[in-house]
Amino acid sequence: MNRYMPLTGIDQVPASLLIDTQAPLDALQAMADYRIRAVTQVLENIAYRSELGCDTVVLEDFSKLLVIPLRDGCDLMEVIGRQLRAQAAD
Repeated sequence: MNRYMPLTGIDQVPASLLIDTQAPLDALQAMADYRIRAVTQVLENIAYRSELGCDTVVLEDFSKLLVIPLRDGCDLMEVIGRQLRAQAAD
């Protein structure tokens, strides 16, 4: 595995947003947790509103906005899984 992994969805070469795949597990977990919880909080706020008046375009834009930190969190969790599997194999 390369030391630095670009975040999913970034097609720029060279990528400027990278995950250090050799970072400590607690640092990776904290960053994944922060991103996933941010998305969860926003979605919970929407889910518990009594009224939600939005058109399809707004909801589409909103979902595109939320997918970025969620995808980042999933990328971080993937790196954590790789590190844990490598430790288990040792």
